[in-house]
Amino acid sequence: MLPSPMMRDWARHLLDSESGADATSEQSEPATLLVYEKLRRQLCSPVGTDAFHALASRALALAKSEAPGLSAVQVTAEGRLRGLGEPESQADQVHDGEVGVVLIAHLLGLFLTFLGAATTRRLVHDVFPLLETPTEPDTTTPFEVILQEVEQLRCVSDRLQSLADENPAVEDGLLSISGNIRDIATILDVFVVIKNRPDGMGESELHEQTTNYLM
Repeated sequence: MLPSPMMRDWARHLLDSESGADATSEQSEPATLLVYEKLRRQLCSPVGTDAFHALASRALALAKSEAPGLSAVQVTAEGRLRGLGEPESQADQVHDGEVGVVLIAHLLGLFLTFLGAATTRRLVHDVFPLLETPTEPDTTTPFEVILQEVEQLRCVSDRLQSLADENPAVEDGLLSISGNIRDIATILDVFVVIKNRPDGMGESELHEQTTNYLM
């Protein structure tokens, strides 16, 4: 999986901004490490150390397939990068920049998927306030948005059902609410099927498809 051009541009902007700041300071660490550390401190907060470690490890694995220069780099249990700032692993500035673009782009892309675009952009903007966050045209259809809400409703229903199992004193009420929420999710699901049916779908085929949701 390759990061999108937008993710690469975003990563390159972050690294360029850190390189510019580094030129006027005593810092000797690579811009990639400085950007990563700022993102780590910022993104660990909403997801926790374990989740950040998992996402950062995945981003590094994906980046290694594109940039063999990262082969010696590891993610520690705290989510830090080990090996990138060591003298024997440093290449020239241009090479480090390209490697950094790949790694940071993968990290941003995974967080966009995990947290959503709006939340990720806000978190990154908080730590890099002077940089404009790139955006891609929103091609999401209304039906896709509804289906995302359907999934959220089903997750809420499942959580309420789990709470009911753990709290017998309020079990009946929680199960009733959980069932009502799941019914709403089903109605929305059927609505999407009906309104977004492909051209040429027969009434009998449509009836069979929607009946499956109600059984």
